[in-house]
Amino acid sequence: MTPMVVIYHSGFGHTEQVALCVVNGANRVAGVQAQAMSVVDVDWEVLAAAEAIVFGAPVYMGSVSATFKQFMDDSSRTWFAQGWQDKVAAGFVNSGALSGDKQVALQQLQTFAGQHGMLWVNFALQPSGTGPTDLNRLGSYSGLMTQADNEAPEHTPPQGDRDTAEAFGQHIAERTVRWQRGAK
Repeated sequence: MTPMVVIYHSGFGHTEQVALCVVNGANRVAGVQAQAMSVVDVDWEVLAAAEAIVFGAPVYMGSVSATFKQFMDDSSRTWFAQGWQDKVAAGFVNSGALSGDKQVALQQLQTFAGQHGMLWVNFALQPSGTGPTDLNRLGSYSGLMTQADNEAPEHTPPQGDRDTAEAFGQHIAERTVRWQRGAK
């Protein structure tokens, strides 16, 4: 079994919805056991056992949320011990605006993974359009970007972003299995 963790912070529930979609997509891959974990309830042992860690955060003021940043800072003991060295990593961000400086926050997650010596997986899904039902409508390749309107998490992000999140989770899980197979 290949364990994978989607660790996230969600201030209003929208980012949690995306995290759950990523988990659903990852669990489509045979042999992968993905789970979501909030940074509020972080289990460092589960993260240590994971083969892949997907980081997810809302974008507040052009950066990941303070709660997610605290998790990043709290990982310094893991960093010091090189505990996540060579694990697969990926990331996603969500904001209320179409842009919302998501690329900056995604690069913050990418840099964080690099500092841990992790192997960042990009997302090469071609956009199918720019409407709310289209895949990768925000055209992100370095990770997953989603956008939530000012509505309840049951209604937004839109279906296209949720479907893209599932495709992203499946993509990361497939790359993790491939990396494991090559490492043996």
